[in-house]
This record gives sequence, C-alpha cells and structure tokens, in this order.
Amino acid sequence: MYTPAHFAASEEAIEALLRNSGAANLVTMTPDGLLATLLPFIYDPSVGDHGALQTHMARNNPQWSTPVTGEALMILQGPDAYISPSWYASKAEHGRVVPTWNYSTAHVYGRLVIHDDGEWPGKHVRQLSDHHESAMARPWSVDEAPQRFIAGQLKAIVGVELVMTRVEAKAKLSQNRTPADVEGVIAGLRSVGDAASAADVERARNS
Repeated sequence: MYTPAHFAASEEAIEALLRNSGAANLVTMTPDGLLATLLPFIYDPSVGDHGALQTHMARNNPQWSTPVTGEALMILQGPDAYISPSWYASKAEHGRVVPTWNYSTAHVYGRLVIHDDGEWPGKHVRQLSDHHESAMARPWSVDEAPQRFIAGQLKAIVGVELVMTRVEAKAKLSQNRTPADVEGVIAGLRSVGDAASAADVERARNS
C-alpha cells in the first residue's frame, strides 16, 4: 500500500479498525484468478502471533474450497468522506486548494484456515451476534431461535479464519493541512451529517 509518512496509521488507529470495522473484503488468489467476498468478522487478538480475523461464508461459495496461492488478504475500511476545498481556511487566503478524499483502511494479510465443522462456526456466530447485539436496546441471542433451525443454518456455512501475518494501514485524515484547515474540515463534515468522519479527523488531530 502506498503510504506517505504523514498518513501512516498509528497502532491505536489499526487496533480501532480491527475491532470496529464490522465487515471486510476477503481476497484470495487462486489458480483460476482472484476471488473476493465481503464478510462480517470479529477480531481475536489471542490467535497466533498477531491475532486473527474470524468470519464465515456460505457453503455454496466456492472461495472457501478453492486452493489459495500465497497469502490471503482482508481489506478493512473505516469511515470515508469527500472533502470540499470550500471548507479550508486557506481557500480564502490563496485559493490554491483542490478536493480530496479522507479515509482509513487496513490491508490484513495472513494464512487462511477453514473450519468445516459444527463447533467452531457455532461458537463464532454466537460471538459475532453478541458483539453487534450488545448495542441494541433488547439484544437478540442465537438461543432465542429454534435449535433445529439454527442447526440447519450452521450446516449451510463454513468458518473462515485469517491468521494474521502482517498489516499495512493508512489513515488519510487531513494531517497534511494547516490547523485552521483541519478545523474547517471537521466543521464541514459535521455540517453534512458525517459525524463518524469528523470524529476520525479529530482523533488524528489530537494524536
């Protein structure tokens, strides 16, 4: 990943992407070319030397059963947003400004492990559901559904785990702008209702 020094993601930013992204594109190189699937995941830092991204996919999806050449890749994406040059204080000073795009992303590489058994996928979907349901007013639990129904659903999926070997990450969040321009970006993002992107720029400013 091309990453200028001022856009290099901090360890804290990488950790936030791993824990909070929710879903990522799994990309694998196979003898027949590239395959990709967007998958919900959870991050388990206790696996291997660098942690793992744990997910699942439909059993009918050929990606899990197709041999992988080399490393597998999961692409994580944080909040992203168009940045208008009209938000910059420097526009009024000299006018030498152009639009850009702010974003945070991580490319997570690793070894793909398939869990084609009932126990691992069953534990995984409970963890995944509990992770997202924790923010609900009345959290739903897998155990609320009929046991036979859940058993049938589990037969239709396979567990997929990316045991991480390395991470390349970038946080392009207006770090190359003046303090006045950064304040303008934060205010501009809030004005269009993008609180998540504004918060990302604030965190980068304060780090």
